[in-house]
Amino acid sequence: MTVDLRTLPVPESLDGERVDVAMSQLFGVSRSKAADLIAGDRVRLDGSPVAKSERVLAGAVLEVEIPQESPLEVVPEIVEGIGIIYDDDSIVVIDKPVGVAVHPSPGWRGPTVVGHLAGAGFRISTSGAKEREGIVQRLDVGTSGVMVVCKSEHAYSVLKNAFRQRTVDKTYHALVQGHPDPLSGTVDAPLGRHPGADYKFAVIDGGRPSVTHYETLEAHRFASLLEVHLETGRTHQIRVHMSALKHPCCGDLTYGADPVLARRLGLTRQWLHAVRLGFEHPDSGEYVEFESSYPADLQHALDVVRDLD
Repeated sequence: MTVDLRTLPVPESLDGERVDVAMSQLFGVSRSKAADLIAGDRVRLDGSPVAKSERVLAGAVLEVEIPQESPLEVVPEIVEGIGIIYDDDSIVVIDKPVGVAVHPSPGWRGPTVVGHLAGAGFRISTSGAKEREGIVQRLDVGTSGVMVVCKSEHAYSVLKNAFRQRTVDKTYHALVQGHPDPLSGTVDAPLGRHPGADYKFAVIDGGRPSVTHYETLEAHRFASLLEVHLETGRTHQIRVHMSALKHPCCGDLTYGADPVLARRLGLTRQWLHAVRLGFEHPDSGEYVEFESSYPADLQHALDVVRDLD
């Protein structure tokens, strides 16, 4: 097993925080992972061992040894419900259903997009980590919709850079509780790991810059249908930003949605769908755009909301 040695100074924004919290923010590891690394004597603060409850000071040097795990195995398997919207020599555009991860990850034993593509005989770019070859974007397991996977190395390089430079148009629809005020606007709030729950994210000082633009398409008695454009692409970004506005996605119990309303709408996941994806084709340079219709569970919930008026 190889070890990745990372060293960073503690910024002013983390002055006085517990060392495990600082590690989570600086290195993107969970607090439980940070505790394991500290217990394994893999963390130094200004050259000295630390305890997880120890506080850090601005300007101190935090040094962490992060063991690199063996690549996760991609299991070829045809996944029912995955649709192919478009396919050529460079890219394949997927309509991802709920309950499917994009790639294998620790703790996930369910179906994956890369596993489906392998099982269906698609040849994918070998760029990226072994279990994420060809992947330039991700959707949460509980989020459905359109996404692109790269088949050629050239396409991977071009689209990876396009996502990094924020020139890809990512459009989502979200059904949120209540009525945002104003009806359209921008949420510019940094995101990072939730300080009290490793599996969640939150708006926090010192987090990664995150910008979400929204516009109300329909306003109903109990909920509003929004069109959302992402300027950045952080994990759970729309879900956290909507929750921060006190208008969580319907059905999103993780981020404060009303469970009674979720049951009334028949939702077992957040109402969030990637409806459009637009970018310059990596070979031709022509602008292309792909769309995905609402899946049955989200369409049913929206119909119920409309009927409740």
